[in-house]
Amino acid sequence: MTMKVIPVSSVQTLAVRHQVLWPDKSPEFCKVADDDSALHFAVVKNEQIICVASLFPDGKTARLRKFATLAQFQGQGAGRMMLAYILDLLIKKGFLLFWCDARQSACAFYQRFGLTVEGTRFYKSGVPYYKMAKRL
Repeated sequence: MTMKVIPVSSVQTLAVRHQVLWPDKSPEFCKVADDDSALHFAVVKNEQIICVASLFPDGKTARLRKFATLAQFQGQGAGRMMLAYILDLLIKKGFLLFWCDARQSACAFYQRFGLTVEGTRFYKSGVPYYKMAKRL
């Protein structure tokens, strides 16, 4: 079955965000204050949203937030498809910097796309993170 990346609303990202990123928190915890001004994307397989990501542009910089793939679809290329799509879009639109707060467990994934760690480890709700960035 083929997968494709499509634009979605922030509301359409919430179920996957909640299930993957913060299942022990309330669904409300998975919202971002600036969701209304962000760009939201989903990888769809058989009409099911299996991966979501949100982009928060600020001038020529874009921040990736709430990037998540449902557990049963991890390792099947949805995340790679999403990140490649987003990076291509940002380059075409003339962005200069792409960054995110990456869970420590995902750093190697981001490094395969050319992102590098900036700064030291920090924690969000007990989960270790690093800021990672890539000049475009």
